[in-house]
Amino acid sequence: MADTESGGPEDLEQAAMDFAGVRPRLFGIAYRMLGSATEAEDLVQDVWLRWQNYDRATVDNPPAFLATMITRLSLNVARSARARRETYVGPWLPEPVDTGADPHLGAERGEALEFAVLLLLERLTPTERAAYVLREAFDYPYRQIADVVQLNEPAVRQLVSRARKHVLVERRTPVAKAEQRRLLTAFVAAARAGDLTALEELFALDVTSYSDGGGAVRASRFPVVGASRVAKYLRAFATRFWVGVDVAYASTNGQSAALLSRDGEVFAVLTVNASEQGIDQVLWMMNPAKITAVSAPR
Repeated sequence: MADTESGGPEDLEQAAMDFAGVRPRLFGIAYRMLGSATEAEDLVQDVWLRWQNYDRATVDNPPAFLATMITRLSLNVARSARARRETYVGPWLPEPVDTGADPHLGAERGEALEFAVLLLLERLTPTERAAYVLREAFDYPYRQIADVVQLNEPAVRQLVSRARKHVLVERRTPVAKAEQRRLLTAFVAAARAGDLTALEELFALDVTSYSDGGGAVRASRFPVVGASRVAKYLRAFATRFWVGVDVAYASTNGQSAALLSRDGEVFAVLTVNASEQGIDQVLWMMNPAKITAVSAPR
C-alpha cells in the first residue's frame, strides 16, 4: 500500500467522514479476530493514520478498502498472538467489552462476540477465523472475503464451512439471555455463600472454571473441571475472596456479567456460559490489563 501526500482540508474532512462511518465495524472486525479490545483499538488507530496518508483518489470503495486493511493487520497480529499465548501464565480468556455502553459492537450480528464462541475461535487458524468473522458476523460475500484474505473463492467457502462446523459441533446450544442472567445471579449468591449444594445444582457435570490472572494477580493457573471439584474449589476460598466485594451487573460481549469491585475499583469481570445441562463454563477475567474496557460499577 503506497502512501502519497494527502489532499487539502476538504479532502481530509471527507476522509474523516468515511472513516467515522465504518469505525464501529473496523473495531468489531479486529476485536472478533483478536479477542482483545486494547489491540483492536490500537489497530483502528493505525488504520486511521494509514488512511490519512494514503492516495485516497485511487480508492473506489472506502468502506471495503478500510475493512480489508483492518482485517489484514489483524491477521498479522493474530499470527504473533498465537505464539505469545503459548507462554501466557495460566488460562487465556478474551478481553471483555461493554456492549451496554457500546451497542454498535453487536449491532449488526452477534456471531463471534460471545465468550464461548471467541474461545472456540482461538482453535482456528488466523485465516479461518478471519473468513468466519467476515462471513458470519458481517455477512460479507465470499468473493470479497477472498480478496481480503488473498485466496480463491472455493477455498474461502471451505474455510468458512470448516469453521462453522467447528463452532456448531463444539458448542452446546446456549440458554436464552434472561436465563443466563438468572444463572449468573444465582451463581454469585451461591459462590459468595460457599453453598456447595446450590453450586452443584447450577452446574453441568463437566463444568469448567477458568481464571485469567495473566500472572499479574493471584488466580488459578489451571482450569478446574467437574461439578463437584469446581464447587469445592469455590467454597474453599469463599470466606477470603468475597470479603468487601461489591457486585454490579453489566452487559459484556452481549451477555450478563458481574463486575466485582473493592473500594470502587473493578478487579474482576465474572460471567458464565450455560446450556440446558446447566452452567458449562465459569469465566473469571482478573488480569488488570484486560478489564479496562468495562465500565465502573453502576
